[in-house]
Amino acid sequence: MSGTATGTGAGPVSRTSRLLLAMAAVAVAFAAADTYVVVLALPDMMTGVGVPIDQLQRAAPIVSGFLLGYVAMLPLIGRIADLRGRVPVLVMALVLFALGSLVTTLAYDMPSIVAGRFLQGVGGGGLVPATLALVADLYPVQRRGVPLGVVSAVQEIGSVLGPLFGAAVLAVSDWRAIFAINLAVGLVLAAAIQALAPRGRPERRRVDAVGLLLLLATFAGGAVVFLRPSALMRDLTWGQLFIPFAGEGRWLTPIGVATVVALVLLLAWCWWSARPLLDLRGWARVLVEADLAGALLLAAALGGVILAFATADPKVEVFSPRGRWYLLGGAVAAVAFGWHVRRAADPLVPRGALRRTPAWGALLVSFFVGAALIAALIDIPLFARTTVYPDDQLPAALVLVRFLVALPVGAVAGGYVIRFLSPGLVTAAGMLMAAAAFVLMTRWGLTTIEEPVANLALVTGGLGFGLALAPVNAALLASTDDHAHGVASAFVVVARMVGMLVGISALTTVGLRRYYAEQRDVPPVQEVCDGASRCQEFSDLLRVAGIAQEHAVFWGAAGCAAVAAVLALVLFRQVGPTRVGTREVFSGGA
Repeated sequence: MSGTATGTGAGPVSRTSRLLLAMAAVAVAFAAADTYVVVLALPDMMTGVGVPIDQLQRAAPIVSGFLLGYVAMLPLIGRIADLRGRVPVLVMALVLFALGSLVTTLAYDMPSIVAGRFLQGVGGGGLVPATLALVADLYPVQRRGVPLGVVSAVQEIGSVLGPLFGAAVLAVSDWRAIFAINLAVGLVLAAAIQALAPRGRPERRRVDAVGLLLLLATFAGGAVVFLRPSALMRDLTWGQLFIPFAGEGRWLTPIGVATVVALVLLLAWCWWSARPLLDLRGWARVLVEADLAGALLLAAALGGVILAFATADPKVEVFSPRGRWYLLGGAVAAVAFGWHVRRAADPLVPRGALRRTPAWGALLVSFFVGAALIAALIDIPLFARTTVYPDDQLPAALVLVRFLVALPVGAVAGGYVIRFLSPGLVTAAGMLMAAAAFVLMTRWGLTTIEEPVANLALVTGGLGFGLALAPVNAALLASTDDHAHGVASAFVVVARMVGMLVGISALTTVGLRRYYAEQRDVPPVQEVCDGASRCQEFSDLLRVAGIAQEHAVFWGAAGCAAVAAVLALVLFRQVGPTRVGTREVFSGGA
């Protein structure tokens, strides 16, 4: 499969190719939903793997594990998409996502659930650069606007559907059902995309019976290790399979060792067989060609940033207790990565791939977009909890839906408008709308969330962020060579995710300083709370301090959005509008 997979984008786009892109977009939306699905399920997931609900800090790896897989592996997957082709990477990413969902479904302790979420992150993250690169393959520069807007829109729709999907499943079943559904959907989408892939001359392929048997043995043994059926464990004969050789580990039992042996045999067979079930040697060659060493160094650098911020409690600290060490390790890895790129024959990032100003500018703009966006995603529900819904998380989270519904609408509109206006101007307009929305939020009071005027800020902010998504991607793809679209698309996503992580910590620190300043004027509870009315007065004073904290965060987010607007105007000035007709945009020139 060639790197472009479906053509050069110069001619008409077939119906099958558009359907292929639609399936890839659905996969991106579903993976995006999985990013947010743990919002409501996290407490149940903790108890399901033996973590007490009052030890919430121990659940951080469930979130950071997914983020680490999603962000740290993105550049490598994007580069593989450039070398191996978009469709094979889409299929493999969905298989990894499904495998991670299976592991998460069957998880019995913290390491197993973190491993499952990590695999889900790798698979879900890998879908984004491959899909964006697929748009560039199918459509020339003049017709990419709306398709990029649609892909951005469905990705944001996933953020709306994630919490709602989780809530719907939890209403009728437990948290494991969420990931069982992910498993089924991931495999169905992988099969659909593989079926829609353009094919050359058909060739008959013999079924790898040995590989298939070893795969079934591995999965069957793994299922027994994870599930530990009580009927087998109570049986005098079969129960001996669950007695550890030493210690208490499940994998040190006879069935655990047998499963590991089956996996090793499967990998060995796939490596040395002439026609294996999985072409391990082929993928290994691609990994080497994609610069696995450089990818690991970059992953270590990104991992240091992710762990420093994602494992911290932003209400207490900017970094986790070991955050400075994580950042130091990340800095060392970043220096090593820079040295490696200069010396490697075929580095992860092809030399000059991001040399044009709009290309590296897209990464910088995306960083500030992410820093501002995270304030909306986190602090709008927090504001609702502080004011109107102090005792109910679900209605507070649903306040954000008004923002999130407007976001994909803006994303499609942004892709359409760059037919007439330059991506820099559209991005700047969108981010200025977002900045204005945050300024309106700084005027919210105790009851504003319940008033219609709140919708003005929520809808304006959602539309503004949506408008900026497609133009940033369009400027990036228009300023990079075809052979680097995958890795470049990966970096723009990484920049936004890192911006979100840094932004939430920095903005929350600013907000906390304002909160503590306001709290200094609140008298001690024993001096105020000497009756029901006086206790209510004390509660109102604390809520006022909380509102001041959120207002400070909104001011900081407005500043980040304004910076993104200015950078877009300056850095994207070389990229012009596409200037094509409406019918061409929506039909792909067919």
